Amino acid sequence: MRPTLCKTALLASLIALSSPLYADSGLIAIITPSHDNPFFKAEADGAAAKAKELGYTTLVASHDDDVNKQNQLIETAIARQAKAIILDNAGADATVGPLEKAKAAGVPAFLIDREINKTGVAVAQIVSNNYQGAQLGAEKFAKLLNGKGKYVELLGRQSDTNAHVRSQGYHDVLDDYSDMQMVAQQTANWSQTEAFNRMEAILQTNPDIAGVISGNDTMALGAEAALKAAGKTNVIVVGFDGSDYVRDSIINKGNIKATVLQPGWQQAQMAVEQADYYLKNGKAQKEEKQLMDCVLIDDSNASKLKVFNLSK
Repeated sequence: MRPTLCKTALLASLIALSSPLYADSGLIAIITPSHDNPFFKAEADGAAAKAKELGYTTLVASHDDDVNKQNQLIETAIARQAKAIILDNAGADATVGPLEKAKAAGVPAFLIDREINKTGVAVAQIVSNNYQGAQLGAEKFAKLLNGKGKYVELLGRQSDTNAHVRSQGYHDVLDDYSDMQMVAQQTANWSQTEAFNRMEAILQTNPDIAGVISGNDTMALGAEAALKAAGKTNVIVVGFDGSDYVRDSIINKGNIKATVLQPGWQQAQMAVEQADYYLKNGKAQKEEKQLMDCVLIDDSNASKLKVFNLSK
């Protein structure tokens, strides 16, 4: 290559590196539960994509619903002078102290999916309207069962506020159906494997159930696998989250007939956008508590669902 061409190429490279596309606005830490769950992976991916688009570098990590691990990750974010933390937390009470420490260190937090039991600690808490979504799911579940029959409820992790809110939403609808009887209610901790094991055991004592309503899609998939293994293809399952795996079960006429979409990808991107606004303007873009309505997914719209987002 001739010297003039070398200089031209070098100048072009320097211009490109100094452009906004390559600007480094600082580090954003993105901390969620395990990426083995597609919902949490979608959160992490959505937040990371938006952060990179806005010129930030990212630290993406999972606390695996372990409070101690979460606290270490928050400490790491503080030590690395992160500009902000995007967090789907490991405990409504246990997370308050670590976030107060982050706030004192000048690292603002933007929560997604799960709330904490204190306001004024995080800049934003962007969560799905779990109660509204649970009522949508329960109404569909009752309709699918024609308002009668024995059913099972699988609960999420007891330390998670969402588990209780969703269960309450379910029962505020289902308890009005006198011909529907809940014969078992067990915690499977949001886990597909635990749900499979719980369902296997429940079927030993309650082989005549008509349906299963689950606190999330991962547990719904575990229940469906156990039902299929037992040859019970007519037992109806309803989940909550809006995963692609459950979408496929709905489309392919599996046990799972419906789920409730909470827009995890959109929430995560909103959190990063609000973090960016806060960092540039020194104030919150919106009020702290922000609720996003959920959407019922069934055979009428499942084909439009992809990565926790519903196309129009």
